[in-house]
Amino acid sequence: MDSLQIRLCSQSESRASILRNAGISFVQSPVDFDEEQIIADSPKNFVYQATLGKFEAAKKSYDYRDMPLLVSDTVVTSQDRILRKANSLEEAREILQTQSGSVTSIVTCMIYKSEKLELLDISSTDYLFDTFDTDELEAYLHSGEWKGKAGGCMVEGFCKPYIREVKGYESCAMGLSVEVLKTFITLR
Repeated sequence: MDSLQIRLCSQSESRASILRNAGISFVQSPVDFDEEQIIADSPKNFVYQATLGKFEAAKKSYDYRDMPLLVSDTVVTSQDRILRKANSLEEAREILQTQSGSVTSIVTCMIYKSEKLELLDISSTDYLFDTFDTDELEAYLHSGEWKGKAGGCMVEGFCKPYIREVKGYESCAMGLSVEVLKTFITLR
């Protein structure tokens, strides 16, 4: 990319890594928004509300005319359930067992706002997982690496060896649909 610099309003290291790997210059400036207040009837509605809430928080703190704003949120769903971040080892086990041998969809919403463009995108990536090995699942659970992760895992981590099929962009599953962003970002 050229000298354009954007403000990533997220504390996610995965999103920062996606932007770095895509050659997009950015400043990381997290914003606070309480997702627990969201009431949604579908994963797309949930992730849209979460992203919009973060975007409104970002607009209160930063001016998109000084530097374009980028906010994003991701939700994991499997077997008609939204799989949030687990609060306990037992909850993480149940969330991961829901995904074992099933299709898991990762839905990501992003809003990019500059002086010339406001982009809203909702993308989805579907993973068909093989059945998780019980011993490997227990070792992963006891490692604590599931903490703070929607759906209890990252597709580039524990779940990677169990991926049988993928439909969609890996960047979407990691939290930011950079392929979509790069298509529009040159419009600034």
